[in-house]
Amino acid sequence: MNFKSYTSGNYNTIPQISKLPDEIKHNIEIVSLILPFKVNNYVIDELIDWDNYENDPIFNLTFPQKEMLLPQHFNEMAAAKEQSNDKKYLSEVSNKIRLELNPNPAGQKEHNIPLIDNVKLYGVQHKYRETALFFPSAGQTCHSYCTYCFRWAQFVGIQQLKFAMKETELMVKYLEQHQEVTDLLFTGGDPMTMSYKVFKKYVDPFISDQNKTNIQTIRIGTKVLSYWPYKFLTDDDAADFLKLFETITSKGINLAFMAHFTHPAELGTEALKHSIQKLRNTGVQIRTQSPVVKHINDKPEIWADMWRKQENLNCIPYYMFIARNTGAQHYFAVPLFKAWEIFRKAYQNVSGVCRTVRGPSMSCTPGKVQILGVSEINQEKVFVLRFIQGRNPDWVARPFFAKYDENAIWMDTLKPAFEENFFFAEEEVKYFRENYYDSEMESFE
Repeated sequence: MNFKSYTSGNYNTIPQISKLPDEIKHNIEIVSLILPFKVNNYVIDELIDWDNYENDPIFNLTFPQKEMLLPQHFNEMAAAKEQSNDKKYLSEVSNKIRLELNPNPAGQKEHNIPLIDNVKLYGVQHKYRETALFFPSAGQTCHSYCTYCFRWAQFVGIQQLKFAMKETELMVKYLEQHQEVTDLLFTGGDPMTMSYKVFKKYVDPFISDQNKTNIQTIRIGTKVLSYWPYKFLTDDDAADFLKLFETITSKGINLAFMAHFTHPAELGTEALKHSIQKLRNTGVQIRTQSPVVKHINDKPEIWADMWRKQENLNCIPYYMFIARNTGAQHYFAVPLFKAWEIFRKAYQNVSGVCRTVRGPSMSCTPGKVQILGVSEINQEKVFVLRFIQGRNPDWVARPFFAKYDENAIWMDTLKPAFEENFFFAEEEVKYFRENYYDSEMESFE
């Protein structure tokens, strides 16, 4: 199969779209003027049930829906479109709305950008001691866009919102000076949208004999297996990629695909199964992750089925995330107590080999906060929480407590339990305040 993509500019040429009601097509057009829209022929032809598109999880995962925008934002954009087709004017209206959608959550722009020789590495994030994220400029797109995507700001053309880096020289120098970093995560966008020749240039410094970094694991955050498994089957450079992956693993470097699967419907095609097998034959490890999102996968039986199918394909269930506080969060958000119930019930219905999965987890400003459960302590109903990862490594794996709130959907809506002023000990709050801006402290005080 040859790759063909559709965006807001040509979605009307998709044969199945012509059969949709005019109102649905209008809604897709208006929402896609603000939030990015891209879909490809594999998703359209092999994953979506067009006879039941309104309830189809992959349609909801890839095609914009009216409710993804708040009513005032939808109406403002619709009015602008009705008034004029001028691209500059429509861009001004859409950019104004985009800036109101918290485009870079969790302090990514303020707190995660490292320095080398007094130069900010805008294509790198170093939030956790052992792990650095790298945003190669050539990989800042995807084969298709998820409607819930927390990195939607990478794709809307506002340069100051993007993370990207063309050259690796400064990044390599930074990693040479920071031997505590053992894991490098290629992210985006999707690094697997790059050609072999481009990707190889980025990875070569870490597999050369001159490598002086301490990188022991290369991770690739990708949805290529869900959205374009033909990448490793029929693409012109498929064999080159597989050979490169084999070279990486033969060097003793752990190569891990952090594969995004949001619904079991993505796991059934023959192309996917063959692609996974080819990757596994090169020594690639495949770990799976997804947020729990309303309208797509907010039922425990969906998650149990997905984890079992992943395990049967020799993939390792890794994370269940909470939808981040950006973009269309209001539409896709699941209350924290319900997310935990979904996780718990799904976890109860799979065998031990699937219980490698962790969650539900919020990737917020101080780190990855896991909801361990709901309990009652001293006659107070509480959320039991812990850090899976933290800016301060000493926070990791130490339980703490928040007041139970059935309406809470994110960390910043939680309050400390037991009349405490802080979620952490005083010295920990002092550490955070001294190292990061006070504006990011409101969820900890």
